[in-house]
Amino acid sequence: MKNQKGFSLIELLIVVVIIGIIAAIAIPNLLAARRSANEGSAASSLRTIHGASATYQATTGNGNFPVSAQTAAGLAELNAANLVDGVLGQGTKSGYNFTYESFPFEVGVNPASFSAVAEPQQVAGITMTGTRSFGIATDGVLYVAPTNGAVGAMAHAGDAATGASVTGTNADVMGNQ
Repeated sequence: MKNQKGFSLIELLIVVVIIGIIAAIAIPNLLAARRSANEGSAASSLRTIHGASATYQATTGNGNFPVSAQTAAGLAELNAANLVDGVLGQGTKSGYNFTYESFPFEVGVNPASFSAVAEPQQVAGITMTGTRSFGIATDGVLYVAPTNGAVGAMAHAGDAATGASVTGTNADVMGNQ
């Protein structure tokens, strides 16, 4: 026989199997890191919304937060005042949907208040964008709750008598996780 050069079929199959094993180990960790990054971005974006709302109230809003009849209107108004970026102003960022609700000041009825909520766009499957929902209200406390496929279960809208609020207990406060 002449001197043969190249790899045999068995050698190539062994290499393919090894690459498959490495991929099976690495891909779940990569997806978990992406979900974690999305959740961190959502929490940070809510803190940005809180700061932007306080700035809006103190300057443009004359004591009120951006009053929003629709959930995207308040964020759009913060964007128009150049207090949040254009992506967040549209209500979606890094795999999360953001809602914003506020209530104006009424003498003897309620103080000016707002709440903002971040919920994952995809809550199940391999393409899930997050496993937790986040909320923040006028007081600046960041709340967190497991999504469990029930988007919107964490936050509820306030009313004119009580103002905006985010439900949660002390265990749900972001720093206690």
